[in-house]
Amino acid sequence: METLVRQWHKGAWWVWLLSPLVLLFWSVSHMRRLAYRFGIKQSTRVNASVIIVGNISVGGNGKTPVVLALAQYFSHKGKRVGILSRGYGGKSDTYPRQVLETDSPEEVGDEPRLLAIRSGVPVVVDPLRARGARFLCDELHCDIIICDDGLQHYALARDIELVVMDERLIGSGFLMPMGPLREGRWRLATVDAIIHNRQNNTQPHLASGTTPQFMMALEAELPTSVKNNVKRTELTYFQGKRVTALAGIGAPERFFSQLTGLGVHLDKTCPYPDHYQFSPEDIPSGTVLMTEKDAVKVAGFAHDDCWFLPVTAKIDDAVFTLIENKLNTAHRT
Repeated sequence: METLVRQWHKGAWWVWLLSPLVLLFWSVSHMRRLAYRFGIKQSTRVNASVIIVGNISVGGNGKTPVVLALAQYFSHKGKRVGILSRGYGGKSDTYPRQVLETDSPEEVGDEPRLLAIRSGVPVVVDPLRARGARFLCDELHCDIIICDDGLQHYALARDIELVVMDERLIGSGFLMPMGPLREGRWRLATVDAIIHNRQNNTQPHLASGTTPQFMMALEAELPTSVKNNVKRTELTYFQGKRVTALAGIGAPERFFSQLTGLGVHLDKTCPYPDHYQFSPEDIPSGTVLMTEKDAVKVAGFAHDDCWFLPVTAKIDDAVFTLIENKLNTAHRT
């Protein structure tokens, strides 16, 4: 499965079999965007600054760490920050729903639960993002709303659009379902900034008009016990052990490479699809290292030698300056 996904991203010959569907996808998405642009459909504007952290391609690109970094930054500035998510993978009975640390990933989704645990700010899930944004404003009195994904959800008006891209960039450059793009690469010229999530510090050449591009890196913290998230250990703990790494994220190989770069010898790697629902049978015996997003899903049945690697996004300070300047300008007009 992982091989097929990789081939699809790169544009293998067989993706051309899906080409007749591309026109249909483009027509629907383009007409929808035009409907909002010309006022046929109305975007909801809430009484708060709205920052979208999204991408133009499917799959995980590193948006969640960026959302956390923004929430921390503006919270330290004294702002009342809220995070809004669609709640992908969750099946709640009611929306909008504020996510609590005691909620299960099955109810609210894995990423919203992780955001609620890590951010220290209100997190709300709602497939109708405009409704969720109103809840954050009216009920939780937030003055900055950070949307985890939602670049293509034009029903919610926004003040800032940030695109996060990893090493795969735009992949084959084909629209869905032939390729990974939700919108054409032209969309990159309309956003406020592009943030490149790369393990090396080399900024790729990506034609995007005048859109500023910045670098970020995921800085590893101390490995933490899945069963007891206050228990931490040094990376030296894994020396000489037969370590299995598992990851159910958009780019599992990025996580495996990060572990190898930190000096962890991996005896086995187990890649899974993004948002994969783990079962006890998926967790091998012995020493296991996983992502923090996966840890929130397996905490109920993990054994004592299961660990996750928390990461923090280190983003160019110029990104925060750009956002503040744009928000200040918007408030004056």
